[in-house]
Amino acid sequence: MTEESRLHDLYRRCGQSPWLDNIRRGWTTDGELQRWVDRGVRGLTSNPSIFQKSISSSPDYDNEFRQCISDGLDVEAAYWQLVSSDISAAAQILRQIYDDSDGLDGYVSVEVSPELARDCEATAQAARALHQRLALPNLYVKIPATTEGLAPITAMIAEGISINVTLIFSVERYLEVADAYMTGLEQHPGDLSQVSSVASFFVSRMDTEVDALLSEIATPKALQLRGRAAIANAKVAYEHFCRLLKEPRWQALAARGARPQRLLWASTSTKNPSYPDTLYVDELIGADTVNTLPDSTLEAFEDHGTVTDTLAVDSDEAAATLRRITEVGVDLRDVTDRLEDEGVAAFSKSFDELLGVLDVKAAELQAGSTH
Repeated sequence: MTEESRLHDLYRRCGQSPWLDNIRRGWTTDGELQRWVDRGVRGLTSNPSIFQKSISSSPDYDNEFRQCISDGLDVEAAYWQLVSSDISAAAQILRQIYDDSDGLDGYVSVEVSPELARDCEATAQAARALHQRLALPNLYVKIPATTEGLAPITAMIAEGISINVTLIFSVERYLEVADAYMTGLEQHPGDLSQVSSVASFFVSRMDTEVDALLSEIATPKALQLRGRAAIANAKVAYEHFCRLLKEPRWQALAARGARPQRLLWASTSTKNPSYPDTLYVDELIGADTVNTLPDSTLEAFEDHGTVTDTLAVDSDEAAATLRRITEVGVDLRDVTDRLEDEGVAAFSKSFDELLGVLDVKAAELQAGSTH
């Protein structure tokens, strides 16, 4: 694509930063990630499921893994070495965007072990260790937005460590995350302009879950509400984001140089094939936000997406939609609690599965296998 691509327009015309929600070792060595950057991608996110797929399905990691085992690292330590290599290589490619945007974009995100999601102290220790290990100015350490994750988020921000808060499903939890961020900034004694954060609000799975419940209820009113929960949920969160920036608490922090904690739309590929493949891009475009997209959705948006501000449109209708969904019998708090639990479990499962694959590889190497 040319400089006039939809991804460039998304940022230049609407103030939204498109990021790539995927990483593969080959992309940092064969120029593919740089090509995405040239097309308008301004950051990159990863998660344990992405690394599980990338490492277990590619021979690109074998040589480094073999060296890790030869050096006496155990399998989990070898995993973190592989991840660190990928994140460092991607961060180098994106560094120019980080510099040119004065630290707004150009970030690469890596998640603490998902097995720590319910452990406050262990999460804080892991986040601090990742920050120190990688020592990259354009690194976001990802911390899940569980109840147990809120205190570590505050602690890391207070220490000047930039954080991507992940697995946010509800507006209520988003507001707790925003409070944790601001509390951390208030506790930080130094230059607030050097601290950054995004709040990763998950989108598509909300529709998947709510649509199933609406189909079970099966009244005409319920059926008419299918496909509307996720966008309405995100729009209400964005309305709160805009409101928070106008309040005295934030204004005091902004006067000290603080950066807004942008909402980042995550899980934005459509899961229902009957919905447009760019639904969660086209309908969630607005200033001071990020949308992180798998490469297939980026390709689709470049091909036929619509670049126009949509987030601030019909915000009152979004709140009304959520009320109507509740009125027909869907417990949205129960839905979002369940989605959080399932998200933590899915990342933990991917992490465990990948360690299992690496265990087998390590045993083969130690037995003299060349696999």
